[in-house]
Order: sequence, then structure tokens, then C-alpha cells
Amino acid sequence: MEANKKITSVDAYISMFPKEIQAKLTKIREIVKRSAPEATERISYQMPTMSQNGNIVHYAAFQNHIGFYPARIERLPFQDELADYVQTKGSIHFLYTEEIPYELIEKIVKFRVLENKNKVKK
Repeated sequence: MEANKKITSVDAYISMFPKEIQAKLTKIREIVKRSAPEATERISYQMPTMSQNGNIVHYAAFQNHIGFYPARIERLPFQDELADYVQTKGSIHFLYTEEIPYELIEKIVKFRVLENKNKVKK
């Protein structure tokens, strides 16, 4: 991606990558949309973002991995399933050389939707 190029849509974002990465991003997009059907899709921080009562997740392609950003990782109840992936405080790295855990992505998105909904109720 060009440093100064402003991305305006998720379609435009995905189209910037090689076909095999586009396929992975498209599948993640479909899972996220299906798991959060009332969420709004947009670009935030120059990456695809789903939002409902606040941000649910961001995701982005990098040289060797897809970064998945569901907020604070330690709050997720899937720690055993996450143990095999490189993590930072707010991201999970899914390497291109490994199978993307699409079922885990679905669980995380559904958890984040519920977490945001409960946050609004308080």
C-alpha cells in the first residue's frame, strides 16, 4: 500500500493485495459480516473495521500475516485456542504459511458483539 494513499472502502483495501491474500481477507470479511449482521463495515486506521456499539474488530494484511484486532486479547475467553498464535496486547497474527482459524475468528467476533452490547447496557 502506498504510504499516502487513503483507502476509502473495504473492497478497495482487499483489491490491493495478491489473489491468494485477497481470498483470505474476503473469507474473513464474510465470516465477520455473518457473525455480526447488524454491524457497520468501514475503514478505520486504514484497515477494514466492523463496528456495533463501538469497534468489534479490525483486520489487515501484512507481509507475512493477517493481523486481527479484537481489542484486548487477555479478555477473550479463548486463551487455549489462541495460544498457538503470535499475539500483542491487541492483536493476533495469522501467518500465511498456516491455516487461518476461521472458526476461531467467528467465535471472537460473536464474543465481541456480545461484549459491546453488554457495555452499552451498563
